Amino acid sequence: MILYLGIFFVALMIGMPVALGLGMASLIYLLIEGHGHLLMAFPQRMIAGIDSFLLLTIPFFILAGNLMSAANMTGHIVRSAQLLVGRIKGGLAIVNVLSNFLLSGASGAATSEAAAVGGIMIPPMKRDGYDPAYAAALTATGSLLGPLIPPSLPLILFGVLSGTSIGDLFLAGIVPGIILGGLLLVYALWKGHRENHPVAPRVPVEERRGILITATPAIIMPILIVVGIRSGIFTPTEAAGVACLYALACGFFIYRSLNWTKLRKCFYDTATMSCGVMLVVAMASMTGFVLGIESLPQKVAALILGLTENPVLLVILLNVILLILGLFLEPLAAMVLIMPILNALAPTIGMDSVQMGVMVVLNLMIGLCTPPVGLVLFIVSSIARSPLQAVARASLPMLCLCLIVLFLVAAVPGITLGIPALLK
Repeated sequence: MILYLGIFFVALMIGMPVALGLGMASLIYLLIEGHGHLLMAFPQRMIAGIDSFLLLTIPFFILAGNLMSAANMTGHIVRSAQLLVGRIKGGLAIVNVLSNFLLSGASGAATSEAAAVGGIMIPPMKRDGYDPAYAAALTATGSLLGPLIPPSLPLILFGVLSGTSIGDLFLAGIVPGIILGGLLLVYALWKGHRENHPVAPRVPVEERRGILITATPAIIMPILIVVGIRSGIFTPTEAAGVACLYALACGFFIYRSLNWTKLRKCFYDTATMSCGVMLVVAMASMTGFVLGIESLPQKVAALILGLTENPVLLVILLNVILLILGLFLEPLAAMVLIMPILNALAPTIGMDSVQMGVMVVLNLMIGLCTPPVGLVLFIVSSIARSPLQAVARASLPMLCLCLIVLFLVAAVPGITLGIPALLK
């Protein structure tokens, strides 16, 4: 395990992409450990790793998010949020959080949400006198709502790797997402009064009805997906296809903002992003194969169980490990490495796989907002043109709120399991 991880981290340090780093570590490990005869299985394991009908949900949901972005649904969502809460002191900060919450039903990924909301909200916040570092930090932390509110790409990947119901995972993320969004709203409201942030401009009365009507198709997309899956109308994969058709219909017939040039770019962006994700998943299959040769997940699980068999202490230890992994690894790569160990530890911990899925995803998403590899921090700091260190400092209070939600998710099963149990 140490040899494999050492090779992988060296590959990352020299700038190798995550997927290639996983493959290189697997290849070198097999050669050094005298398993060269197994190299023939390399391409077979890669193909087997992505030969899953459920994995079609990933490119479909990515395409749906790209289509909604190209149709300028983000702008409509932001204007509707401004209409609802813009007249409160510090209104733009509250609009920022609410926009992240509403947009999460379209993006499913923290990075795309940070870029979309940040590009729209950070410039006017700076113009109205908000600290650029605070505006960027609020956007970064708010983007973590994307992987919690359905559809969520990290939850889909967890479901594929663990065999957990994606529909249940989607439902399980709703309450933690609402709690995190609520805490961020309270923080933005408190900070607005404390620092006397300005009130957003009033939306003319004659425009209010039109703004709400225009934003409604974008806002109801996650409801359509969750209700469709839970009612049995369509499977998660079919739901992803329905989301694409819905986004196409909205873009061409409702908003009339899509054209063939934008459509081509959507398909191109979806193809490039999906290929990257699928390559990581393919290499993850090879990683699981390599680790399984030496029964490394079982050995690591036994090592952890040698420290303690107390389920509470095991959950605490796993959260610490996941938070540390999130500091240094991109979430998909971290999930690939940790899942075999989690699967081996799951019977001892006794935690429901749905609850564990939300816990794992939230842990790794927090890493996106923390140095040294916090990709979301890099995105928002570049938009705000604020030093990364200043944005990281400004995000500390909000990261504490994320840790509170993480504690609730890990300690109170009803927060994640309540809605799935209610709708069964």
